[in-house]
Amino acid sequence: MIDSVYLAVGLHEQVGSIKLKKILFFALVIFGAWHYYTKYMSNNNDLVYGSKTISYENKNNGSVTKPQSLSESKYQCDGRQYCSQMSSYEEAKYFNDHCPGTKMDGDADGIPCERQFGR
Repeated sequence: MIDSVYLAVGLHEQVGSIKLKKILFFALVIFGAWHYYTKYMSNNNDLVYGSKTISYENKNNGSVTKPQSLSESKYQCDGRQYCSQMSSYEEAKYFNDHCPGTKMDGDADGIPCERQFGR
């Protein structure tokens, strides 16, 4: 009888230990995810949606940035992805830089449609 009591108490402690280990494991996973998010993902608050930044040199040889609204652009993303759908290098460059899913820069050097527009 006493042996069965010790066995039951030991089993209860073992189950409690397993639950505690699971809770600690999930707490560590949640903490790790939170730490990753705050360290790497929240550093992207310098991204501004709906505008781009244009740099130019002023007379004092310092770089000055001036925000320009994307609505001022004569191009807009309309689903085109290929060089054959572009009518100028400037249009291809805009689509490559601002629109998702373009397939115009095969060598990933930032210059789209190199053969078509001779760049």
